[in-house]
Amino acid sequence: MSARTARRRDLRLLPVAGAAWAGAGAAITFPEHAVVWAVVLWGVAVAFLGVALRRARPTALALVAVSLAVAAAAASHVALAQPARDALAGLEVDGGRSVTFEVDVVGKVERSATGHRFDAITRSATVGDDDRAVSAPVVVRAPERAPGLDLGARATVTGTAFRADPGDRAVLVVEASALVVDRPPSGPLGMAATLRTGLVSAVDGLPDPGAGLVPGLAVGDTSAVSDELDQQMKASSLSHLTAVSGANCALVVGIAFGIAALCGARRGIRVAAGLVTLIAFVVLVSPEPSVVRAGAMAAIAMLALLLGRIGAGVSVLSASVCLLLVLDPWLAASLGFALSAVATGSLLLFAGPLADGLSRWMPSPAALALSVPLAAQLACGPLLVLIEPTVPLVGVLANLLAGPAAPAATVLGLLACLALPVPVLAQGLAAIAWLPAAWIAGTADLAARLPGASLPWLEGMPGLLALAATGTAIGAVIAARHPRLRRVAAWSLAGVVLVVAAAGPVRTLLDRTRVPDAWAIAACEVGQGDAVLVRDAASVMLIDTGPEPAALAGCLDRFAIDRVDILVLTHFDMDHRGGAGAVLGRADLIVHGPVPDAEAADLLARFTARGARTQQVSAGQSGALGECNWRTLWPKPREPVYPAGNDASVIIDVTGCRVPDAIFLGDLSAQPQRSLAATGAVDRRYAVVKVAHHGSADQDDGLYRDLDARVALVTVGENTYGHPRDEILDLLHEEQATVARTDTSGDLVVWRDDAGLRLWRSREG
Repeated sequence: MSARTARRRDLRLLPVAGAAWAGAGAAITFPEHAVVWAVVLWGVAVAFLGVALRRARPTALALVAVSLAVAAAAASHVALAQPARDALAGLEVDGGRSVTFEVDVVGKVERSATGHRFDAITRSATVGDDDRAVSAPVVVRAPERAPGLDLGARATVTGTAFRADPGDRAVLVVEASALVVDRPPSGPLGMAATLRTGLVSAVDGLPDPGAGLVPGLAVGDTSAVSDELDQQMKASSLSHLTAVSGANCALVVGIAFGIAALCGARRGIRVAAGLVTLIAFVVLVSPEPSVVRAGAMAAIAMLALLLGRIGAGVSVLSASVCLLLVLDPWLAASLGFALSAVATGSLLLFAGPLADGLSRWMPSPAALALSVPLAAQLACGPLLVLIEPTVPLVGVLANLLAGPAAPAATVLGLLACLALPVPVLAQGLAAIAWLPAAWIAGTADLAARLPGASLPWLEGMPGLLALAATGTAIGAVIAARHPRLRRVAAWSLAGVVLVVAAAGPVRTLLDRTRVPDAWAIAACEVGQGDAVLVRDAASVMLIDTGPEPAALAGCLDRFAIDRVDILVLTHFDMDHRGGAGAVLGRADLIVHGPVPDAEAADLLARFTARGARTQQVSAGQSGALGECNWRTLWPKPREPVYPAGNDASVIIDVTGCRVPDAIFLGDLSAQPQRSLAATGAVDRRYAVVKVAHHGSADQDDGLYRDLDARVALVTVGENTYGHPRDEILDLLHEEQATVARTDTSGDLVVWRDDAGLRLWRSREG
């Protein structure tokens, strides 16, 4: 068989995988039609199969039949699951009603901007007097991680709930006010949880930031990774190293297979050893989409090995994608699953041609080493730009430097995990694993700090298409064999880069011309987070920094802000201080509340090292911003009733100048809002209120009635919390306030002139 014929046969299952993805995606997006779609697809598949069986060469028709059958199977799964999902979605949870769920934890417990979150399956639900058994997936968000809460645990959760977006695996999102672990994980899941937490304890005391990376690299536990290191890993395209995926599965399976081979085991025994090791590894690290995809692909590949039919990599990948989408159609909407599949496919299809092309300019070993991260970067970049509209220019180099250290850290970390019954041995192996982990952390830090480490890019679908075109052109310049094709690709690449490079500065200049000159308050569009500017003459205050430096830097550019006189960090959650890097060295005074941990203290130390002063404030303190007066209204001094976090947010007002009287409520919830009102500190009515906690439902109606604000600013982005909730929006409308949201209207600007209070929305004018 020729190489070209073999390649065509390798790719035959790609259309089947595409059909499975499309069928699953359509079914989860329109679940009410899943039954009809399943019946129609099954019927057409059988018809095509019947025609194919009558043909001498039925290959094409048979592939169509298989594609339709796989799509029909995914739709059938959705149709069968829909009655239970409808039963859960039909609960009366509107209006912030208290709901109690008994749940089984089926996903890894992960940190979030407001605490922790995990996937669960409900066993029962109680709303008022209505107690019913119902089994469907939910996402639970809890402010703290209860002891014993891990994959495989059973818990009782009390709180409020709202319906998730169409297409999500979860039917409801539960905001827990109380969570009790009824039964910790047991059996294999309990053992896996003990090993994961034990590895985190084993690295405790080793120097940061490398220590926190060891559990992430070995078992995917990123609980010890600092927020700063997490941002650096993302900025340098190294975050995939802590997302256990195909490379980790291949590594552990290969080791098990090799050990069995060294022991002289037959092929069946070697494959069995690999499969058992694979299953144990997936249980240990928890079955995330990328791990499940990699595990399924490895299992199919080993089955082919056992049968003596070594399938091509793309065929194995396609088969695993089909299988997983039939078993879990909601993976079709998972960006992590898509990234995992695309990254694997890019390595199988493009790494070789890129290596051949690069070998024209460098030695073959160097070309091969460079082709792997380059192929992954070119393929995954268009998807990643949907999350953050920037392109990491140093990603390939960072992966080239950090890549060789990852397998060593993974293997040594896993050995330390398995050696936990012997603490001295486990700690010794963890200390050795720290060395390659520290190298990776140092690489991420260096790459993120390099000038021009990332390039601002177009947002949304235009950004995806532009980066896909750029990647295609780069690949053609490197790998195309025909000189004319390389020249065409080079000119196309130059054109795309020129347009995109010019789009940023030109857009910034245009945005600056659109901003009203007299602006006094500006709520920046920075996603799900807070970043609000207050300006009087030449003095500028920034209240919080949003979740990402790039988003805040873009806002500062749009409003022509070079320096900040006062930076108010209301509290230290990521959605309020994650963008602090954009004003590091550009702020004079840092005003903040309680410092919750060493990471927050380190952030303040970084500001002081760059010349800023820091001041911890509580209610009763005040200062000046130009001709304005600002006061701290919360938290109470010397009464730490509420722990550092949302309910201890620094609440300030700005009054007495050309800036409209305004109050900024941080992330305060209803109970501390009532306590704030009871102090008597809110002694006036305000023109503008920054609504608390991105418009959550946990608000005190009385406080907003007392404020009687004419303009309500809701700083919110795309989120799975349901923010802003209808309850607070209805209240604001009842109070006849004009509601402006950053998610729908972009940057929001308020000022006052002779005509009165003015509001400008960047997307509406």
